[in-house]
Amino acid sequence: MADASSIREHMEVIGADGVHVGTVDGVEGERIKLTKKDSGAQVEGAEGSHEGHHHFIPLGLIADVEGDQVRLSANADVAVTFEEEENAG
Repeated sequence: MADASSIREHMEVIGADGVHVGTVDGVEGERIKLTKKDSGAQVEGAEGSHEGHHHFIPLGLIADVEGDQVRLSANADVAVTFEEEENAG
């Protein structure tokens, strides 16, 4: 797992396939908080409403942090299946 301390707000989160998953809003605990405006919105096959609330990606999915990108170890379509919604308890 990459060093979470190098993850900054507004970094792009991309799948292993290079497809946009979201934009970092911050890191909370063991998860990356994605911005509301594009939380999973660009990923084909994503189910349900992804607008109006935050989604989270577990830090365990991070393969690398380089430049302004956080690259995940899973392709984008698989990574969204690991997303947690804001109201998940």
